[in-house]
Amino acid sequence: MDEETKTPEGCTHDCSSCGESCSSRTTPESLLEKPNAGSNVKNMIGIVSGKGGVGKSLVTSMLSVLTQRLGYSAAVMDADITGPSIPQIFGVHSAKIIGDESGMAPVESQSGIKLMSVNLLLEDETTPVVWRGPIIAGTVKQFWTDVRWGDVDYMYVDMPPGTGDVPLTVFQSLPISGIVIVTSPQELVSMIVSKAVKMAQMMNIPVLGIVENMSYAVCPDCGKHINIFGKSHTEETADKYGLKVIGKIPFDAELAALCDSGSIEEMKNDYLSEAAEKIIKFKD
Repeated sequence: MDEETKTPEGCTHDCSSCGESCSSRTTPESLLEKPNAGSNVKNMIGIVSGKGGVGKSLVTSMLSVLTQRLGYSAAVMDADITGPSIPQIFGVHSAKIIGDESGMAPVESQSGIKLMSVNLLLEDETTPVVWRGPIIAGTVKQFWTDVRWGDVDYMYVDMPPGTGDVPLTVFQSLPISGIVIVTSPQELVSMIVSKAVKMAQMMNIPVLGIVENMSYAVCPDCGKHINIFGKSHTEETADKYGLKVIGKIPFDAELAALCDSGSIEEMKNDYLSEAAEKIIKFKD
């Protein structure tokens, strides 16, 4: 047997959780889930991070708002099941999902962005989601198969952090067109970004670029940029993998206040304008 295609030692013959190319994978079967009959989603963009707390949900929300402003219909699937924040950011946390035999209808934001999150299904949004991995992964699949999304030009998937079970499920089960990686300036994060890039490469999913959050602070008196975390290493990491930094978000008290009040659609900054335009050009 050819050395490159022989079955690896310890193979379980479960190709759904394996990125190897071997003789057991002679007739690859698509693991993509079929969308709900009431859905027509043209493009799906995953927003990922190798670790939590870097602003992934913020970037997801901002990109969906900018996409809508560019004249395209946008939607957000909150796949961060145990840490959902999309309803709060858009100010729809009091809304509840309504469904029938044809599926569930997503909630719409003030500007018409379609939203689905586990917090919209809970009676009390402060109730913790204490579920094991397979149940969480199954819930994400249901957000695709059981929700009537209607016509959507760009759906943004707010992924859970890391490279575990749920990100793997999303990559394999949903038709992801490409991903945007969110990071922060610290040197430690370069290693985390590398993991996210390599996972995307294993799954043959294009990386559209990197967004650096908490990039700098602006002095209110002189306007000088202050690097709170020291010198950024994001550009170096991007160059290493032939990627581009397509957006930098500074510490912005006004932006934070908009998220806290559920008014993200009122944002006036252009921090991610280049990122949104790159996503549109990538698929147009």
